[in-house]
Amino acid sequence: MQQVYPDEVRPSVRIASMAIAAIFLLATMLAGYRYIGLPPVIIVGGSGTAAFVLWSLTYLRRPLMPEIVLPAFLLTVAALEIHMIEEYLTGFGPAMSRLFNISWSEHSFLMIFAFIGPILYTLTALGLFRRVPLAGFLMCFIFIGPGVAEFTHFIFPALRPDVQPTVAASVQAIVGRGQLMQNLPNFWVHVTGRYYFPGMYTAILPMIPGIYGIRKLLIGARAARRINDADFTGHRELPTNDRPPGIRPRSQAPPLASQVFDPVSCGKWRNILVLSNWRCVRGRRT
Repeated sequence: MQQVYPDEVRPSVRIASMAIAAIFLLATMLAGYRYIGLPPVIIVGGSGTAAFVLWSLTYLRRPLMPEIVLPAFLLTVAALEIHMIEEYLTGFGPAMSRLFNISWSEHSFLMIFAFIGPILYTLTALGLFRRVPLAGFLMCFIFIGPGVAEFTHFIFPALRPDVQPTVAASVQAIVGRGQLMQNLPNFWVHVTGRYYFPGMYTAILPMIPGIYGIRKLLIGARAARRINDADFTGHRELPTNDRPPGIRPRSQAPPLASQVFDPVSCGKWRNILVLSNWRCVRGRRT
C-alpha cells in the first residue's frame, strides 16, 4: 500500500543527522578561514547556525512531503545560479578580496559555486524527494544563506575597503594570507560615485523563493505539530464531525491499491494530510 505521510524520525537518526550537520558546518567554516579568511567564517557560520536551528525545530523531527518544500528549494537554486552569473562577470571574488583584505580568487569562486555547489544542490534535492532528514539542513542553509542573506549586497557599496580605499582603479596587492592578487576592483560609493557591488542587481532573485521556502517550511511544520498534539495520527478514532471529508485513519484504510491519496477528493485538506498519518481514500466520504 502506498504510504504518503511522514512519520516522526527516530531519536537516534535525529542525533546522527545533527552530528553530521554540525561536522559539515564546522569543516566548512575551518576551510573558509584557512583558504579565504575571516568573513566567510562569519557569513557561513551565521547562516549555518540559523539554518541548524530552523532545521532542528522543523524538518528534522518530521520531514515534510517533497511537494511542500522541494519546489521552493529548486527555485531558490535556479535563482542563485542566475545571481552567480552576475557575480562572476562583475568580479565578486576580487571585489570581496579588496573590501575585506582576503584572498578570494575567481578560481576559488568557481570551485565553490560552479562545481562543489551544484553537487550539494543535486544531492539535497534528491534527499528532499526521499524525505531524508539531513537534506533538510542543506535546504535550510540555502534558504537562509544564499537566499535571505543576499541582502548584504546592498550594504557592501557603503563599506570602506581595507585595501587602498581611495584608489578608484583596480589594483594589484598582497591580500589575505600573503597571496598576490591582481585586478582588485573598488566599488566604494564614496570613490566611484556609483552605488553598486557585484551581484547586487540580481541579489533579490534568490531572496524571494528563499523567503517563500522558509514560510512553507514553518507552516508545514506548525501543521504537523498541531496534528501530533491533537493525536491526529490514526492511532485513535476521531468523531465523524471532526474528521476531514474523505479521510480515514491509515490503520483503518483497506489495503487496496486503488485507494491512494487523491488531491481532488481531499481539497483544502491536502497540505494537512501529507503531514500526517491520515489517508484520503478516493471516492469515499467517512
